[in-house]
Amino acid sequence: MGWSEFVAAYAVFFLSHSLPVRPPLRPWLQARLGQGGFTLAYSALSLAVLAWLIGAAGRAPHVPLWGWAAWQVYVPLAVMLPVCLIIAVTIGRPNPFSFGGARNERFDPSRPGIVRVTRHPLLLALALWAAAHVVPNGDLAHGVLFGTFAVFALVGRRLIDRRKQHEMGADWQRLRAEVADAPLRASSVKAGFVLRLAAGLSFYALLLWVHPFLFGVSPLP
Repeated sequence: MGWSEFVAAYAVFFLSHSLPVRPPLRPWLQARLGQGGFTLAYSALSLAVLAWLIGAAGRAPHVPLWGWAAWQVYVPLAVMLPVCLIIAVTIGRPNPFSFGGARNERFDPSRPGIVRVTRHPLLLALALWAAAHVVPNGDLAHGVLFGTFAVFALVGRRLIDRRKQHEMGADWQRLRAEVADAPLRASSVKAGFVLRLAAGLSFYALLLWVHPFLFGVSPLP
């Protein structure tokens, strides 16, 4: 199929991430699915298209950009652990500054957790994931795939900041200032926080196990 599948998957991926979140389509979908239903459907669609895109990159013509070395395997192995922990302490937590926040009305700027470090933890996780996977995948298709994701995650922070400032008005600046003044420490050392860390470690172990089945390549040396 040459490059046709990769190009098609690439186009579908960006259309599926841009059209559903723009008016008038997003309000129309939320009115019929509800906020929770919309988030669930959007997440499922995103994961399905992402899996197709990664698979299409593996089936694209192999055009080498740099040689492979054994040390490159350790880069994603090391980086994916903090990525899994970031995701674990972020998912389902209030975050009015970015996408993916849940129960944002309960957000406490005096105890912002990871939001004290970055307003967009999921985008940080995406950038780290993508950048780490560029290293051992030195061919054109994967370079385009992971390189674009890394740039998209970095640029996306500014785009979301602009949109949130427009939506929240003066509340955005107020919350940002309060978060900046919050103590730079873990939000709490409670059972829930420990469970999230354990979930992140379990997610990391799960990824190591399923990676060969999903992508045909073992992440281990």
